Amino acid sequence: MSVPAAAAVVPRRTMWRRPRGLAVACGLLVIAGALGVTLGPVSLPLRGTVLEFIDRLPWIEVESGFDARQSAVLWQIRVPRIVLAGLVGGTLSIAGGAYQGVFRNPLADPYLLGVAAGAGLGATLAIITGFGGLVLPVAAFAGGLGAVLMTYALGRAGGPARSTGSLILAGVAVASFFTALQTFAQQRATDTIREVFAWILGRLTTVGWDEVVVLLPFTVVAVGVILAHRRHLDVLAVGESEASTLGMNTGRVRLAVVVAATLGTAAAVSVSGLIGFVGIIVPHTVRLLTGWSYRVVLPLSFVGGAAFLVLADVVARTVIAPSELPIGIITAFFGAPFFVLVLRRSMGRIT
Repeated sequence: MSVPAAAAVVPRRTMWRRPRGLAVACGLLVIAGALGVTLGPVSLPLRGTVLEFIDRLPWIEVESGFDARQSAVLWQIRVPRIVLAGLVGGTLSIAGGAYQGVFRNPLADPYLLGVAAGAGLGATLAIITGFGGLVLPVAAFAGGLGAVLMTYALGRAGGPARSTGSLILAGVAVASFFTALQTFAQQRATDTIREVFAWILGRLTTVGWDEVVVLLPFTVVAVGVILAHRRHLDVLAVGESEASTLGMNTGRVRLAVVVAATLGTAAAVSVSGLIGFVGIIVPHTVRLLTGWSYRVVLPLSFVGGAAFLVLADVVARTVIAPSELPIGIITAFFGAPFFVLVLRRSMGRIT
């Protein structure tokens, strides 16, 4: 299913929404961050938290009133976790928008295309073999790239057009295959099954900045490449033949965007586990508010995805406090009905 040609051109009525949309998204991210640092098993007063941040600015000294325990909770647990949630949410969201643009399919998503399952297999193999650090995202990337290539090949075999039906069915088949391999690997290494199972449900537990340091370079590269091709995705939305006529190398654009989105997804999955539906919820919400241009959708999806996952993490930490829900359950709770709505709107346009 292709995006209408008119969608490749930003409607005049949405042009003024760009700065306002970015301001709203940044405002939501700030609010989400404020909730994230103050809410939890150890409550931190907002005023003291703000003063702690001000005190970290150069040449400014203020007294926040925090003791050593509160300061440690803020800087070694809360802030790294919020940054990690923002990076994961933004990466999954912009990857979802990029997949939807490059496949010209509104239901394309890292989770539904099998990328997350493939990355999950790679990460699981890294866990059961005792590797960690930078090896984990590399293994996840290899699995995710293999999954998306299989999905794309099967989707093309389903018909001359990369329709919603053939692509999604291919993604389901590939995800099931990689999940079966992952389950087999788990059964062969039962001593790590608890760690792998906790990872599969999705989690953002972190003490310190190690996970952030691992994810950050992959996110910077992936997001940078995707944003550099956002104008190409607008041209590609008109149609592959039309884009080629305009002089665009569609094969190179597809390869660059798919590799970048898969790299970001695999790295995010490696530190957070399988968190689904973020790549559908946020980009579609942005489109409803700003239009179809990827010059607007992609950057707003990154900021909006960061805010969404930070808020989801707050809910996961507080809804059954002092216990904690896996964040994948929270995103699935909101994402499953949202996906049904998107699928229902798309059914009449499936080729």
